[in-house]
Amino acid sequence: MRPFKETISLDEARAIIDRAIVPIARVERVSLEHASGRVLAETITSSADVPPFARAAMDGYAVRAEDTAGASRATPRTLRCIEKVFTGQLAVQAVGPGQCIEIATGAPMPPGADAVVMVEETASDEDAVRIFAQATRSQNIGRQGADIQKGQAVLDPGTPLNASRVGALAALGLTDVSVFAKPRVAILSTGNEIVEPGQPLAPGQIYDINRFTISAVVAEHGGVPVPYRIASDTIEDLSRSVDACLEQDILVFSGGSSVGERDLILDVVTAKGEMLFHGIAVKPGKPTAFGRINGKLVFGMPGYPSSCLSNAYILLVPALRRMARLPDQIIRSITLPLASRVTSAPGRHQFYTVRIEHGAAVPAFKASGDITSMSRADGYIEIPADVDVVEAGMRVEVKLF
Repeated sequence: MRPFKETISLDEARAIIDRAIVPIARVERVSLEHASGRVLAETITSSADVPPFARAAMDGYAVRAEDTAGASRATPRTLRCIEKVFTGQLAVQAVGPGQCIEIATGAPMPPGADAVVMVEETASDEDAVRIFAQATRSQNIGRQGADIQKGQAVLDPGTPLNASRVGALAALGLTDVSVFAKPRVAILSTGNEIVEPGQPLAPGQIYDINRFTISAVVAEHGGVPVPYRIASDTIEDLSRSVDACLEQDILVFSGGSSVGERDLILDVVTAKGEMLFHGIAVKPGKPTAFGRINGKLVFGMPGYPSSCLSNAYILLVPALRRMARLPDQIIRSITLPLASRVTSAPGRHQFYTVRIEHGAAVPAFKASGDITSMSRADGYIEIPADVDVVEAGMRVEVKLF
């Protein structure tokens, strides 16, 4: 056994990781259909006005405003309708004195007209249209370039793309766009006891959970999970596996980060690069490690599923989002009374899972090796290192998954 020489605080671990992060520089083009959720890598400048023409803002009649002077319900003005214009059509005629054109919402404004009277303020009898309200110039007209003007910078590099921003790109007639590549994350499970799901279990073996939980976390937060085959507990196999994983942008391994004599992957990482820390004063997840090989970041997660997933959320997610140039994750929270007393490990910052039941936070943590500690939880509370007990009834902030 090789006991921990020391552990560092959670804040220290976060600071070390933060200093090591380099935002991804690779760029690729994607179609607009696949652009949402990506981060823009170019300045988008409009080559045309949007909309490209003045258009009616509602159904009604395109008129010359001066022809409606004094119009009211008591004293309507009567104009002659000379044409109908629908969306996607251009008027054949220009509106002259005493004339109007029936127009649909979104249709281009006819020449000669400078206002639209909505249909509710009119009455028609064949070609004769009575106008019951005086119009003002530009009334009910969407002007050309009202949304985007030609030459305008619409979106800047580093902008996360969402539905509305993709819509703005489509309004410019674009079909694809340059975005920053998603970081590719190598996921490596280690240990002779780990078996792929679907295979028979021999005595003493368990199925690989961490590969799937980490893959899900990576995919949800801007990365591309790249699972590798399970590595056995030999220096030779672990070394080959690490070398293969370094083809990707980040390596996340689980298992082998504790202090047992067969936790050999730490020796492999140290031999190939540098270990920036090993051991954090948190629960669960004390054996977490972090290092760097040839400029590639290496996260060593505990083998226990709850510890692995907990520290993936707490440490990997912020790092991955920074590398992917995504904004910080917005964590929703709610304040509730604690249903029962919780004790915490002295000197360790604890993340304690809870369920929300009947308006209270019910402790759900079982053990670091039990994935149901998280799968049956709605969120977690944080217990600082200097707090040993949180009494029942105390109001706590529940951070929701």
